[in-house]
Formats: sequence, C-alpha cells, structure tokens
Amino acid sequence: MPRRILVIGAGKSAAYLLHYLLEQAQAEDLEVEIADKTVDHLPETIARHERCRVRSLDISDEQARRAAVKEARLVISMLPPSLHLEVAKDCLAFGKNLVTASYISEGMRALDQEVRDKGLVFMNEIGLDPGIDHMSAMQVIDRIKARGGKMLLFESFTGGLLAPESDNNLWNYKFTWNPRNVVLAGQGGAAKFIQEGTYKYIPYHKLFRRTEFLEIQGYGTFEAYANRDSLSYRLAYGLENALTLYRGTMRRVGFSRAWNIFVQLGMTDDSYRIANSKGMSYREFVNLFLPYSPTDSVELKLRHYLKIDQDDIIWGKLLELKLFDANRKIQTPNASPAQVLQEILEASWMLSPEDRDMIVMYHKFGYLLDGKKYQLDSNMVVVGENQRLTAMAKTVGLPVAMGALLILNQQVKKPGVQIPIQAEIYEPVLKTLAENGIAFREYEVPYLGYNPDSVAS
Repeated sequence: MPRRILVIGAGKSAAYLLHYLLEQAQAEDLEVEIADKTVDHLPETIARHERCRVRSLDISDEQARRAAVKEARLVISMLPPSLHLEVAKDCLAFGKNLVTASYISEGMRALDQEVRDKGLVFMNEIGLDPGIDHMSAMQVIDRIKARGGKMLLFESFTGGLLAPESDNNLWNYKFTWNPRNVVLAGQGGAAKFIQEGTYKYIPYHKLFRRTEFLEIQGYGTFEAYANRDSLSYRLAYGLENALTLYRGTMRRVGFSRAWNIFVQLGMTDDSYRIANSKGMSYREFVNLFLPYSPTDSVELKLRHYLKIDQDDIIWGKLLELKLFDANRKIQTPNASPAQVLQEILEASWMLSPEDRDMIVMYHKFGYLLDGKKYQLDSNMVVVGENQRLTAMAKTVGLPVAMGALLILNQQVKKPGVQIPIQAEIYEPVLKTLAENGIAFREYEVPYLGYNPDSVAS
C-alpha cells in the first residue's frame, strides 16, 4: 500500500512542493493527499495525477482534520503559522511526523518533550527564510569549525524581489509572498543584533533609514534592513562567541527610504480600526494622517509634513500608487491603517501572469584560522518561471518536500521539535536543491570585520 503524505494547505507556496512529491511518487511509493478548504484551483496535472488524492477540508472541523491526519504516514502543514499547532497536536495524538516551513511558535516548542518521547520528528523552518538560510549557513559554519576556525562574523540577508525583466515599477517591487507580512515587517519591538562585539538596537521608526548596501555580480546593488531579532539563532548556530551576528531583508536601493514615508505617517499601524474605511477614497485615507489646513491640498500638506521635494523620486513612487486619487475607493470595512495600505498596494503590486520573481540570499562568514582572519561570502539567486511557478514557491516548497522524504525514509534520526541545522538533513537537502537549480556561489573576500583584540565601540 502506498505511503500517504498529507499536505494541508495548497496555496501559492505549495506549487513546487506538490509537483516534486508527485514526480517522486512512483519511485518512493507515495500517495499524496491534498487537503484544502477549496481545491478547485489545483491544476489538472496535479488533481488528476494517479498518485494524488484531493480532499476538501475545513481546518476548523476537528473531526475531519483528525481523520485526515490519522490516515497519513507524514503530514506537511502549509497553513498560516497560527494554524499549525492544532495539526501538530493531532500528529502527536496519532504518532505522525510533521513538516512545516514556519517559525517554531512557543506552543509548538512546548510539545518538544512529548514529541521526543514518541520518537517523532516535527521539522519546522525548512522553507526559504527560515529554511535554506539555516541549512546553507550551518553547512559553511560546520565546515569552518571542522578546520579549526573560530567564527567571528555572520551576516545573512534574503529578499523576495522581481527578476530584472519584470522590474517595471518605480518601487522595483511586487508582492511575491504574503502582502500582510510585508506591510507589518519590522514591527513588534526594536531590531536587535550584535555588531563588532556590541549589542545594537534599532527602533521601528528608524528601521528603514538604517540600511546597508550589498552587491551581487550580474544583478546589481541591493539594500538591506535589519530583521527584528538576529540573536535568536545564536545558540542554535553555535555562534555564542561571534562578534557580529546580523540578519536582514533585501530590497532594491531606494525602497526602504520610500517605505519609511508610510511608517512616519502611521499607515503601517495595525493596532486600531478606521470606522468608516469602506468607501473612503485613497485621497481621504492619506489626509487622515496630515495636519488640517483650510487652503493647502493633500499633496502640498504631505510634501511639507515630510519635507519631500516635488522632484524627489519618492514623490513619483507615491503618485504611481494613485495615493491621491479621489475616485479609487477602499473596499475593506472597519480596517486598520495597515489593512487599508495593504489593499492599496495590492492594486499595484500583484504579479502579472507573465511576471517573473527573483529570490536573492547573501551570507557573509568571518573567521579566524591559524591566527589569520578570513571572510567567505556566498550568494544564491533563483528566478521564477511565471506568476504561479514562482521562485518563492520553488525555494519554499522544494526543501519542505525534500525534508519530508528524508523523514519518511527514516534518514533523520534525531527526534523532537526542531529546525534543519543538523548535517543529516542539510547535506542531502542542499545537494538535491543544487540539482534543481538552487545553489550557492562562494568566494573569498578581504575580511571586513574589526580586530577582535581591540576594544568594542
């Protein structure tokens, strides 16, 4: 009888995951069951595959959800992060291994001892970022340490962007992932990291004005702003003594400065609701955040309020979004400012059918070996095929599928709630990813960190 893998959630990020599992189904003796609230969007090549079953499933229907989990050998949850925990509890109850691409929540972490006691593997953070970033970083860090090197510096950056041929707006950006996550990026506390031996903090209102530049050969210059918590993986990566640990998000140069306009106005705030948001014009929405004036236009008030010159490129970016259009109406009732902003951006930033996205990842490793300091940089660039087969879906879905097969075939020995930082999983996954066009290019550069014997500033 074929071994059944249950995939719960068949959204955009599952495209390559499903393709890969079905390609391997015959050789691996698999049956892939896809469970989603609506399944009519699945391509016929997937839905009618001889090794595929499709099940309509409301995740809140506990009885149906548990029945689906009970029948599977392994479960892959591609649901929103907040919904993983109930699936995880079902997997624990029926003794099923679990794979997700999401960050480990506190609720998931609390299951660790029970998962260990049952000898199960609950593999999380095995998508892109988190996921490929963990695996590619640990492969190099472990290699450096095996040679006797001491890690001094680790910086890691990832961006979901547009391929150059599809980069056709002034923001050099469109949504390739959850738009809400983009709008709320950086919130929830100050960004924290360690730089040259000193802890650093960047409050949210300053985050998008503290960027650094990165160059990737063949693709030009990028900027990066700090992720919220760069220190959370210090212990997991074995970097307790590293002098610099910094993780960030990549965009094209100029994006962050323009995005900061929304932050300063308060448009990214998700903490309160605008009672009359539905039917409000874009122009009226912008005016909510500006001082009253009986004579000045909304445009003039905004330029004065944030000191934007009329010929500033930022002004062109705001005009491109139709922010001052009195005829475009908000459709979301009782919306927060962040929800309204998301709706406005979705009208301009959704991928067109012919658009191709691009994933860029960049690592910097600084280390001490035989008394000499070295720096190794590595980067990965993946370009999508079209609106459905995106680079984002590929880099999220393929490592999930590959990790699931390793677990199913008992090649991952360590039980518990975990992330893919062990060689038993990162070596085979990275090897297979490279065979599928997801590979890193490494090169030595002059060490750019500071002297570890000097006093930290």
